[in-house]
Amino acid sequence: MPHAEHTLLIEPLDVLILRGNKLFADAGSHGEALMPPWPSVAAGALRSRMLADAKIDPAAFAADSIRLEGPLAASLGSVDAPGAFRIAHFGLARKTGKDSFEALLPLPADLSIDQQERATALQPTALHPALASSHPLPLTPTLCQPEAGKPKGGLWLTAAGIGAWQRGDPLDKQKGHWLSSSELWTLDSRLGIALEAGKATVAEGQLYTSEAIALKPGVAFVARVQGADGVLPKDGLLRFGGDGHAARVRPIDCALPRIDSAALASAGRFRLLLTSPGIFPEGWRLPGLDGNNRWHFHGASARLVCAAVPRLETVSGWDLARRQPKPALRAAPAGSVYWLEDFQGDPAALDALQHDGLPCPDPARCAEGFNACLLAHWN
Repeated sequence: MPHAEHTLLIEPLDVLILRGNKLFADAGSHGEALMPPWPSVAAGALRSRMLADAKIDPAAFAADSIRLEGPLAASLGSVDAPGAFRIAHFGLARKTGKDSFEALLPLPADLSIDQQERATALQPTALHPALASSHPLPLTPTLCQPEAGKPKGGLWLTAAGIGAWQRGDPLDKQKGHWLSSSELWTLDSRLGIALEAGKATVAEGQLYTSEAIALKPGVAFVARVQGADGVLPKDGLLRFGGDGHAARVRPIDCALPRIDSAALASAGRFRLLLTSPGIFPEGWRLPGLDGNNRWHFHGASARLVCAAVPRLETVSGWDLARRQPKPALRAAPAGSVYWLEDFQGDPAALDALQHDGLPCPDPARCAEGFNACLLAHWN
């Protein structure tokens, strides 16, 4: 039975330190912020708050010297065997009314928007036999536009834009289908100096700078959580991101639109968008893909014919329970798009895909919200 979902709004009260994988090294090093952050940031903040609300010592939980009981045990499980808790979606949201927010998504990889604000969708195309290519799938994502030009970066789809993209409709700036990251946050550079371990004195010549994220007014994070009935915080504060900066949490009605699975099954083909990084055993290839590019999922199957996957990223992070870095894993970045055809199976398999995401080999990473996806029509 699918787990119930609860959606929370996370509103930072200060700038946020959202670190990526780059470590400080030589004097003058610059620490770049990771925006949007991985969903594990929300998972860590919420699960820590759940333990604190139950007056559970996180160190004792990490050392497996204390046993959780009741709904908290069902939700969090243990460090080595996570429970039902899962971040089903994590991303940015923008205020649209007195108490209403819309979910936002980074621009999918099958869309290109030029400097004249014209949106063009990449089309899966069979290349001429005379053209040699290392693309391993039958069709190649091809950009056909009136004139060559550099695409704009740092763009986000609004709720209206997400809906238009899912339907396969043309996107239009005048209809408010996208906005720039500069409308959502700014960077706040911070100067710091390293300390000598055990001496509480500054380390000579060890200045560094780091980036903090300052969200614009009316912009917040939204997290959709499964498997936390009765134990999820409904108000109060979270320690969010690096250095434990404060964020307010409260319930909100803000969801990504879901396509009718029966319509997709009837069409026999669809697009799949990663809304969080995808950690797959074979790099960019969907988990469950056989040697003939037939993808098997939830008792159904479809044939993968095309994919637009930007350069793979490295996902790691800090393990709060074990107080050590998490293993570094390759991941297909959020925004990657896969085209699938010849769907065979029950439409309920598509519902399960939208609700549960793609299979993940690591239960801990699954609970943190990786491998989440959204389906769309392929017109």
